[in-house]
Amino acid sequence: MAGSGETSEARALGEALAALRRDCGLSQAEAGARIGMTGQGWGLYEAGKRSSLFRPDVQRRLTGALGATPEALMLQAPGGAAVSTDRPKTSHPDNAPAHGLSARGRAFEGAASDVRRLRLETDELAPWASAGTVLEYALGRWPRRGQGCVIQLQDGLRKVRLYDRADEAEMVVLGAGALDRSERIARSDVQSVSAVISRLDDA
Repeated sequence: MAGSGETSEARALGEALAALRRDCGLSQAEAGARIGMTGQGWGLYEAGKRSSLFRPDVQRRLTGALGATPEALMLQAPGGAAVSTDRPKTSHPDNAPAHGLSARGRAFEGAASDVRRLRLETDELAPWASAGTVLEYALGRWPRRGQGCVIQLQDGLRKVRLYDRADEAEMVVLGAGALDRSERIARSDVQSVSAVISRLDDA
């Protein structure tokens, strides 16, 4: 059974998550849907009833759905960054490659430097975007349904697709040769997912 200290920390972390969600103007169901979770499941995290909320990978996934970071979650919690996690922060230095579905919050200074560009080489996403189109994507920002995304795989390959949905085991995307063709990608094969924020078509 968890001690009262751990229970209060879990509650504080859950309240911080709820505050971040409200700042985004999302319901629990809407936030959960972004990562393939029910609103009830999301609510258990906000109520401090899931101890896995202390895990850095879970924090990255939840805050990524809100366009934020685990650091933002810590700062939102009462007492700032006083709420502890199971792993030291040095386990994921800023210059290390991002693993899992991490995100950098748009509210932090320097967030604009996390916007990258990519030129499409094929027409497999037409008419959404054709060969020669330059896509700007926010590194690590989780996409909404129907939004373009850049998927970096663990084996080094990169795919540009339209996001459909995801759950714990896999994510489903569209655009593997045709916009009406779905593709399933195992979450364990994904290093990062980044939302496309603009398309710059050649004149």
